[in-house]
Amino acid sequence: MEHAINSMQPVPGRHYGAFINGQWIKTDKSFDVQNPAKQERFAIMSNCGTAEAESALTATVAAFSSWKNTTAAQRATLLKAWHAAIMAHQEELALAISSEMGKPILEARGEVAYAAAYVELYAEEATRVYGETFPSQHAHKRLFANRQPVGPVYAVTPWNFPAAMVTRKVAPALAAGCTVIVKPAEQSPVTAVLLAALWEKVGGPAGTFQVLTTDDPAGVSKVMFDSRAVRKLTFTGSTAVGRMLYQQSAGTIKKVSLELGGHAPFIVFHDADIDRAVDEVMLCKFRNAGQTCVCTNRIYVQRSIAEAFAARLTDRVKALKVGDPADFDTQIGPLVDRAAVEKVQFHVLDAVSKGARVLVGGKAKSGLYFLPTVLTDVAAGMEIMQEETFGPVAPIVIFDNEDEVIALANDTPYGLAAYLYTSNLSRAFRVSEKLEYGIVGINDGAPSTAQGPFGGIKDSGLGREGGKWGLEEFLDVRFVSIGLDR
Repeated sequence: MEHAINSMQPVPGRHYGAFINGQWIKTDKSFDVQNPAKQERFAIMSNCGTAEAESALTATVAAFSSWKNTTAAQRATLLKAWHAAIMAHQEELALAISSEMGKPILEARGEVAYAAAYVELYAEEATRVYGETFPSQHAHKRLFANRQPVGPVYAVTPWNFPAAMVTRKVAPALAAGCTVIVKPAEQSPVTAVLLAALWEKVGGPAGTFQVLTTDDPAGVSKVMFDSRAVRKLTFTGSTAVGRMLYQQSAGTIKKVSLELGGHAPFIVFHDADIDRAVDEVMLCKFRNAGQTCVCTNRIYVQRSIAEAFAARLTDRVKALKVGDPADFDTQIGPLVDRAAVEKVQFHVLDAVSKGARVLVGGKAKSGLYFLPTVLTDVAAGMEIMQEETFGPVAPIVIFDNEDEVIALANDTPYGLAAYLYTSNLSRAFRVSEKLEYGIVGINDGAPSTAQGPFGGIKDSGLGREGGKWGLEEFLDVRFVSIGLDR
């Protein structure tokens, strides 16, 4: 790969190197990244293995010894420069996102801005890592606590937000004084490489932020899990994989953050403004073609307004533009791969076979597209009610009262995001406090923001990303007791 900025414009068929110790490394083996809209090769990636992983490990340990001793102001200055560089190349990064995982270009632009917001936030938070003093019961002692960077970090990022999930992990780690090795998803690694190129361009020291591209994540990851030098794992992905990585981290007692799967309910009460509730459901359900962990997977609508709500939602879904993600008017792009299409199709067919009705959509188009879909008469026991669909399908379930719907919403092993729509302030507080989820949107289908804590409970993960909470995940607390002369 050419040096830094000369490589920012994504060119189909370009061969990208991994970024190890400040060098762009092209390996003997490679793998292809497919454009899901065109179903043709978009990029050729260097295929890292054990040797490259060990080189990156050596470099991250060496870099940590100096990076942790830089001042907060120095780290903040570099992060501010990285933020400016990301925004200066918003279009190129958005094109890479859209090309490698199929996100509509307007949404991809929004993701770049969202990704940059984390860098900007942690440039500021880097200077706010405070300590505390506290009284001793002994007159000759002085007690205080400070915070120190946890150490080298291994970050594993998903395909559906190839920019934001990198910066949401890398920015707070760097701000805290940690060094980071990123292993991006093999479906969408180009964006991570471009972000590393911008870090290099603004003067990020070698070894502080490295990217290992591979289609053998288990082999590369084993090097990191076996090493006691890697002190932190941060992972976003499925619960099944997260559980496995959690177990692998136990051998060296790593600090762990896991942002895992979800099964988000969206509750619409009878007193809702139906049109505004539909607006929020559309925003929550259909962005990124339903391929986000916080997209609603179950829409509970109170019986008295269920028919009207379903009709208006169906009309809005019929109007969605399905097409090439490179087109500015496209609202629904392709799914990421064939397995994703097959899973969505299976969920719809299973629901229909058990009594659900299709109000719109319900089938795949040519290529990797699935028509945006509304289902009604959905009930417990259907696959769509048990696991994430990760596609553009909105299942409607009717409920009668508040206690019933709270029980239904909480009847899942997942606890990432939940939503409710009501005009009753007391109900808003009452229900939100009873929902067993890490994120709750009240009359808000898109509550995520860089300065807020993002994460779940139960099978949806551990820890939080974003805001001051995200920075704390990369810091250890050190207690210092000083005995004075008596």
